[in-house]
Amino acid sequence: MDILLMLLWIVILVVVIMLHVAYATYFERKIIGHMQVRLGPMRVGWHGLLQPIADGVKSFFKEDIIPENADRSTFLAAPIICLTAMMTALAVLPFAKGWVLADIDIGLLFIFAMSSLASYGVVLAGWSSNSKYSFLGGMRSMAQVISYEISMGLSLVGVMLLAGSLNLSAIVEAQGDRFLGMYLLPQCIGFFVFFISMLAETNRVPFDLPEAETELVSGYSTEYSGMRYAIFFMAEYIGMMVMASIGTVCFLGGWNGPFPVPFFPPLWFVLKVYLFMFVFIWIRATLPRYRYDQLMGLGWKLLIPLALANIVLTACLKAILA
Repeated sequence: MDILLMLLWIVILVVVIMLHVAYATYFERKIIGHMQVRLGPMRVGWHGLLQPIADGVKSFFKEDIIPENADRSTFLAAPIICLTAMMTALAVLPFAKGWVLADIDIGLLFIFAMSSLASYGVVLAGWSSNSKYSFLGGMRSMAQVISYEISMGLSLVGVMLLAGSLNLSAIVEAQGDRFLGMYLLPQCIGFFVFFISMLAETNRVPFDLPEAETELVSGYSTEYSGMRYAIFFMAEYIGMMVMASIGTVCFLGGWNGPFPVPFFPPLWFVLKVYLFMFVFIWIRATLPRYRYDQLMGLGWKLLIPLALANIVLTACLKAILA
């Protein structure tokens, strides 16, 4: 019975996440459209509400082209690796108290492991395509992910010190007695480093160098078409949600809110995640892309030293106030 219940939860989670991915694209196109004084999708359904379904059907039936000299098995596996890794990371996210598939003690490390695994899919996609553009995009992604995963991991050490745990549910519960029920103020430096690293980790503007259309056609996904091309972007939007969820859990108090919502306990968690998503989109509509040397300099020369300083400061304050 427990196995059947777990399978039911997995099916529900997958369906909800797939709907999220579909309508996150609609959400992004609408918001950017209005920010640029245009309407965005309007043709398919009322105010374009059926546009994501139309896009999915079109991608599914488009021709699937594989380059003649590509490493076929790796080429086919790469997008699956990205999507599987991001979907697996969702298993440890606590959407509300008790609303988590796997409440493991190393939840934070597990998510970092899965996000690192997803970067292998990107690199393998670039290498297996037998294309210089794709290969350069994949190499850019590996260098970017290594650089910004270091700063992201260090930015969360202060949260671990305050909560005394790597369990995501325990981190949320530890914030309950804080001002506004969150670590945002005591960890403002860590949050700044985390937020910038989060943008780079998900290849979002202004750090979308691995798929910089103006320089590398479409980066690591240049040789992909049809549904395989769409899978990369499904993984990207799930990755955005995972990173927004980590930010929500570690800095914004997770499911904690001004008052409990008995009819839908994850309400505050969902609202905070979509606040992050909105800021993702807002930044895309606002900022130009960084140069690659600027990207690497920001990570190694500013964010990593800031994250290390935050660790030392947090440890000292905790020792003094203990």
